[in-house]
Amino acid sequence: MRKFFFQLHLWASITISPMLLIFALTGSLMVFEPELDHLLHAKLSYVTQDDQVLSLAQISQLVTRSFPKDTINQYYLSTDPDISYQVSTNNRTVYIDQYSGRILGTAMGPDFWNKAQDFIHQLHLRLAFRDKHDIGGIIMSWAAVVMLLILPSGLVLWWKKKRITVKKTSKGRQAWFDLHSMIGVMVFLFLLVPVLTGVAMGFGSVTTPLMYKITSSKPNEQPDTKIDIPAGVKVISADSAYHIAQSAIPGAKPFDIFIFGAGQAYYVRCRFPEDLTPGGRSTVIINSYTGKVIYAQGSRTAPAGTRLQILTRAIHTGDVFGMASKLLGLVVCLALALQIFSGLKMWWTRKYGKT
Repeated sequence: MRKFFFQLHLWASITISPMLLIFALTGSLMVFEPELDHLLHAKLSYVTQDDQVLSLAQISQLVTRSFPKDTINQYYLSTDPDISYQVSTNNRTVYIDQYSGRILGTAMGPDFWNKAQDFIHQLHLRLAFRDKHDIGGIIMSWAAVVMLLILPSGLVLWWKKKRITVKKTSKGRQAWFDLHSMIGVMVFLFLLVPVLTGVAMGFGSVTTPLMYKITSSKPNEQPDTKIDIPAGVKVISADSAYHIAQSAIPGAKPFDIFIFGAGQAYYVRCRFPEDLTPGGRSTVIINSYTGKVIYAQGSRTAPAGTRLQILTRAIHTGDVFGMASKLLGLVVCLALALQIFSGLKMWWTRKYGKT
């Protein structure tokens, strides 16, 4: 049986090692994506906190005055007091100090880092393939399934010697074996969790209905954002939409307000204090003329299946406990990369007798 597990562990690892290395390297970057974005756009991102925050109407006036030909369609309100607000128009994204009203700069489109972010995401999810059959996504999802064979088989192989240190006398292949064994058992559980959640997300067409089934719940379907335009009625202000959304989901802070144009509702994303994911998981849709709430779903009161999906994603991305889980995610990604290297090094040494 040990020989069987050894062969399973060896050849499964070698077969998917390129995919595992991609998971490790891209994951280590994605876990700190917002922080890296702010660091690389420091002049646009960082502001000095003050007591008074400008209203959206005031911010709108400042942006319109600077870019009179533009039409505002989104307000992104940072929940971090040291990070600037963003106002998107049909032509650009405007970074503005929400305390002083100073325009920090603009972006006319994705820059090198934004394009790199998208490439890293696509590489992690689907090997950067963009085809209607999602071949890359299928490959990466099944690579995660194979990882569920590699991890327990590695634990079985470790169990005989239970090596948790690198002996000072170990050299060459033995030293790599000690290191591989030590790291493997130390990160086993921490690696198993993102692999399981990754499989759940990769096979969402199967796991999502299953989550609703096991929780005896059903998803709430969002209505269309298209609405009738009443005669002689103006669109309510973004400030009004903000306060309506705030009342619709008490305790959640609106941070992303979309208005797509005439005949479209306000689409507002909100975030509870414990919701540490950048995108938020609470949504309010508001009639942009009457102010009536068309749809509201908070992450605390969403159907159980939806909450399970939210938790799965937060665990996988390292957002569940904030910076602590992000740092742990980085360590696990780097440990996986080191496991791939040490494993291949042992195999190469064993096969070709070279150190």
